[in-house]
Amino acid sequence: MDSNTDRAILKRIRVLDFTWMLAGPYTTRVLADFGAEVIKIQSKKTAQGVEQNNTGYFNTWNRNKRSVTLNLSHPEARDIAMKLAAISDVLVESFSPRVMTNWGLTYDRLREVKPDLIMASISAMGQTGPWKDFVGFGPTFHALSGLTSAMSYGLDAPICLGHAYGDTIVGLYGVLAILAALEHRDMTGEGQYIDLSAYEAVCTLLGPAFMDAAMEPEKNARRQRCDEYNLAAPYGCYRCLGDDRWCVIAVYDEEEWQAFCRVAEQPELRDDRFSSLAKRMENQAELDELIGRWTINHTAERIVHRLQKAGIAAGVLQNAEDLARDDQLAARHFFIPLKHPILGTTCSDRSPLMFGSQKAKGWKAAPLLGEGTHYILAELLGLPEAEIRSFIKKGLIG
Repeated sequence: MDSNTDRAILKRIRVLDFTWMLAGPYTTRVLADFGAEVIKIQSKKTAQGVEQNNTGYFNTWNRNKRSVTLNLSHPEARDIAMKLAAISDVLVESFSPRVMTNWGLTYDRLREVKPDLIMASISAMGQTGPWKDFVGFGPTFHALSGLTSAMSYGLDAPICLGHAYGDTIVGLYGVLAILAALEHRDMTGEGQYIDLSAYEAVCTLLGPAFMDAAMEPEKNARRQRCDEYNLAAPYGCYRCLGDDRWCVIAVYDEEEWQAFCRVAEQPELRDDRFSSLAKRMENQAELDELIGRWTINHTAERIVHRLQKAGIAAGVLQNAEDLARDDQLAARHFFIPLKHPILGTTCSDRSPLMFGSQKAKGWKAAPLLGEGTHYILAELLGLPEAEIRSFIKKGLIG
């Protein structure tokens, strides 16, 4: 990174990253974006599939980090990990609970070499309980937490999210917990152990639904939400002209409804079945069918422009290509190019959390496997070249 990193708010923080997939790497990515030196512990054995360093997935979640290869099945490699922990502020891991214990890298052991170390263990179910050894991914947590059920706006099958949303929530919870632990350390000199359950993190998103179930358990939660919360009709997503093009529309009162009818120019909308909000909600299926006949003949952009001009809430259902051309995001430099030695120039989303003194200049694409190994062993740990060469011969490092 360039001199801009000197103004980064986490520039003096070093993080050991024992994470994989999304939730853990996103946690450490946020820390790296704000200047922390993040050292990703990797192995040739596990850097496979989407975890390969030259995949788009890996590069999305691992920018601004360094990579060191350690074969932790070797005791000497685990000794190197302990030495790195001794000069680090934070250690983040996202394995099932047994893995770090099997390596002897428990928090109690790590505290022996770094008493004020902050360690965050991100796991599917947490470090205790009958499910503690289960592993899981975003869709698992969506379903178990009730989030998938809450996504359904009808009484048919639940609707699954198209993205591992829960994993990003877990990652942000991890960042929040680590920052709180760093502040606590600044005030007291004490380290912290953070036990973060992805399952529990996603469960926290269902607060209103918990209240509904407790107060009126006899009512179907999804039916209640449809009937009492979303007091709008039409209220939905409608197919438009083009390949997989859609728009969303919400009409809340009679003034908006009259304006909608003028824009849509469909005589059937003047039918008595749709003459009041209550009737429109009661006949939502028929209303949606009529609106769909109109929207399918026009582009989403044209429909949204006309409806917004008439004072009606509407929006284009944007995909990644739309976002890349979005004028608002472009004006705020939300997407930044990062040069990768194999993938070429890649497009990366800037963090929405930016401080006036820090810019995204000097950011780096994700590292190649073991790219920082020599720097980390020779410069940070001060190991002699002969010893590093011996590690390579023994298969401790790549």
